[in-house]
Formats: sequence, structure tokens, C-alpha cells
Amino acid sequence: MVEREFVTTNIIYFFVAFGIIMGGCVIGAIGMMLTGKPPFLSMHQLSKSLKIWAIVAAIGGTFDTINHFERNFLGGGSFVEVINQIIYIIAALLGANTGEAVIQWITQEE
Repeated sequence: MVEREFVTTNIIYFFVAFGIIMGGCVIGAIGMMLTGKPPFLSMHQLSKSLKIWAIVAAIGGTFDTINHFERNFLGGGSFVEVINQIIYIIAALLGANTGEAVIQWITQEE
């Protein structure tokens, strides 16, 4: 049951980060278009600048993750929990990178 929750959480983190990149770029491009700026170039630039925020938002903020690290390293906790947190961060990073790749594919920017 614990493994199922772990996999489910990873999938959620992946898609939250992916959704933040996709949604932020699309809505940001609409705003850029209203101000007279090129939307595709804006989407490409937004995908790069939103990536770190997508990761942080997907994992629920940095303080929870730091608390998990501190509790498990200094409090004599389980090393498995530290590995789990690292895998959660990697899942969010993969989601953000996938979102950026899709935006680059749509805009054809390098």
C-alpha cells in the first residue's frame, strides 16, 4: 500500500509541474499577445523561467522537503525517506522538463 502511494505521489508531482509549465506559458502568451509582443517567443522564454517555480510548487514548497531532510538526517530517521524526497524532486523536475520540451516543440524555438 505504501508503494502505491509513493507511485501515485510521483505521478501527481510530474503532472503538476507539467501543468504549471503548460498553463503558465499558454496564459502568459495570451497576455504577451495583448501587449503586442510575439507570443511564441514569449512562450519559449516563459518555459525556461517558470521551470524552477513549477518544481517548487509541485513538491509543495521547499520548507516541507527541507524539514523531511532535517528530520531524517539529524533526528535519526530513515534513509529511505530521504531517497523518497529526492525521487519526488526528480519526478517534478521531469514534469517541468517535459513541459519545456513540449513548449519548445510547439514554438519551434531553439
